[in-house]
Amino acid sequence: MDWWEAALLGLVEGITEFLPISSTGHLILASSLLGLDEPHQKSAIAAFGIAIQGGAILAVLGLYAQRVAQMARGLFGRDPDGLRLLFHVGLAFLPAALLGPVLDDPIEEHLFYPFPVLAALFLGGLWMIWLDRTRAPEQGSGLESLTVRTALAIGVFQCVAMWPGTSRSMMTIVGGMLLGLRASSAAEFSFLLGVPTLGAACLYKLAKNLLESADSGAPNLFEVLGVGTTLTGFAVAALSAAIAVRWLVGFLQHHGLAPFGWYRIALTVVLAALLFSGAISF
Repeated sequence: MDWWEAALLGLVEGITEFLPISSTGHLILASSLLGLDEPHQKSAIAAFGIAIQGGAILAVLGLYAQRVAQMARGLFGRDPDGLRLLFHVGLAFLPAALLGPVLDDPIEEHLFYPFPVLAALFLGGLWMIWLDRTRAPEQGSGLESLTVRTALAIGVFQCVAMWPGTSRSMMTIVGGMLLGLRASSAAEFSFLLGVPTLGAACLYKLAKNLLESADSGAPNLFEVLGVGTTLTGFAVAALSAAIAVRWLVGFLQHHGLAPFGWYRIALTVVLAALLFSGAISF
C-alpha cells in the first residue's frame, strides 16, 4: 500500500466513522476501487481499517477534552456529575464488550457478504427517514437526564451495529433519540461511547492480527502494509474525524437525520450496481 492510499483510506474512515452512514460500507468500496482487496493482503487491509479507528478516538478525546476531564475528575471523586457520566458510558459499553469477542468470527463468516451489508444500509436509511419525520431533532433532553436503563439500552442498540453496514453511530444516535435524548445530546453520547468501543475493537483486532501472524508465520499488518503507511492513515483519520464530528452536531440541529437516510439508500444502490457488475467484491 502506498502512502497516498493509506491517507485516502484514513480520510474515508475519519469522515464516515462518526457519521451515521456506515464506515464499513465506505471502506469496502474505497479498498476495492483502489485495488487493495487482493487475497494476499485482504486480512491486513481489514485490520488496517480497524487500526486507524485510533485516529477517530484521538479526535473525540481532543474535541471533548472538557467532558473527558470531567469524567476523569469524577473517577477521583472530585466531580459527581463526571462520575455519573463515566458510569453511564461504561454501562453502555458493557454489552458490546461482552458480545464483541464472542460474535467477531461468526459475523465475519456469515455477514460480510453483499446482501446482509446492503440490507443493513438500506433499512437503516429508511429507519432514519421515518424517525426524522416523526421527531424534531431538538425534541428531548440533555445528557443530565441519562438513567441506568437508558445507558444500558443505548449499549444494546450499539450491539446491533456489529452487523456490517449498520453503522455504530446511527444505532447509538437513533437509539438515544428514541430513548428521550435530543439529537445533539445523543450524538455527543455516541462520540463518548465510541472511545472505549472503538479503542477495544482497535486493540482486539491488532492483537488478533499479530497473534495469528505469529502462529501461522504469515506477515502481520505492519509487515504487509508498512509502519509508515499505517501511521499516515491514523493521522489523516484523526484530522478528518475531528472535522466531521464538529460539523455533525450543527448539521443535526438544523437538518436532522433524513439527509443521511437518503444518502444511505443512494449508497446501497451504488454498491449493489458495482457488486453485481463485478466491479467490486467483498
